Amino acid sequence: MTTTDDFRVHAHELMVDLDAATTEMMKLISAHQLSGPEWERVTQWQHEAYERWMTFLNERPSAHPGQNTEKR
Repeated sequence: MTTTDDFRVHAHELMVDLDAATTEMMKLISAHQLSGPEWERVTQWQHEAYERWMTFLNERPSAHPGQNTEKR
């Protein structure tokens, strides 16, 4: 797999997790469940998913698509 493919696969996995966590949080908001153990679990999940996404985006600038990472 190329660096670009690796980036896309990992980015997709992280985005799916972040989207799922955010969706669950929005469901709780719609149900007016803004406290309790389920709220704590889901907000922690969403926070951690966001942090993983941001870490991924910021940790490997030389490996992002569109940038040449091969040595000549």
